[in-house]
Amino acid sequence: MLRKILFPLILGVAGCGVLISLGLWQVERLAWKEEILAEINSRLAADPTPLSFNVNEENDEYTRVTLTGIPTGDELHVLVSGTSAGTGYRVISKVQTSLGAILVDQGLLPLEAKDAPPLVTPMQITGTLLWPDDQNDSTPEPDLAENIWFARNTATMAAALDTEPLMVVSTSADPADPRITPLPVDTADIKNDHFEYAATWFLLALVWAIMTLFLILRTTKAKDA
Repeated sequence: MLRKILFPLILGVAGCGVLISLGLWQVERLAWKEEILAEINSRLAADPTPLSFNVNEENDEYTRVTLTGIPTGDELHVLVSGTSAGTGYRVISKVQTSLGAILVDQGLLPLEAKDAPPLVTPMQITGTLLWPDDQNDSTPEPDLAENIWFARNTATMAAALDTEPLMVVSTSADPADPRITPLPVDTADIKNDHFEYAATWFLLALVWAIMTLFLILRTTKAKDA
C-alpha cells in the first residue's frame, strides 16, 4: 500500500512546501513594508523644517518642510482622478525661492477651472519633499499644446519649467490659491497587499493538503476493493 500512496504523498508534501514557503515570504515582505510605512509616517508626523537644497531622495523623501516663495505663474497640469478632492488637475507650479526655483505640487484644480488665472504673490508654504515618478510604459506623452500631463516626474517637469529637480507637495499655503485644494502626502495610496497574498498562499496550501488526503484515501479504498 505504501507504494500506492508514495507518489501522491510526495506530490502533496512538495506542493504544500512550495505554497507555505511563498506564504512565509509574503509575511517577511509584510514586515518589511510595515517598517517602511512606519518610517514614512514618522517623517510625516515630524515638525517641518526650513527647506534646504542639501537633500536627496534616498535620505529626505517624505520630510516635511517650510518655505517662502512666489509662484511665477508657470505651471503644469496633471490629469488625475480618484483623489480625496475628486477629479481634476494636479497643479505643478514653478515657485521662486531665495535658494532658487523649485517645483511645488499645489494640489487639485477642478476641470472647469483650468483656465483660471493663478495666484502670483509671496506665499508661506508647508509641505512634503517628494520625488514622484508616476510614469510607466503605458503613460501617454503630455499634450503640450493643451498643457495636460498624465503623470508626475520630477526630472522631466523640472526641465520643462527650468527649476531645480526638487518637488514639495503642499499641505497648506498662506495665502492659499483659491482655485486649488491641497492634496497632502499620506500613506493611504501606498499599496500593502502582502497580508492578503500570504493568506492566499496559506489557504492554497490547505486546499492542496486536503486534495492530497482525498487522493490518498481514494487510492487506499481502491486497493481495499
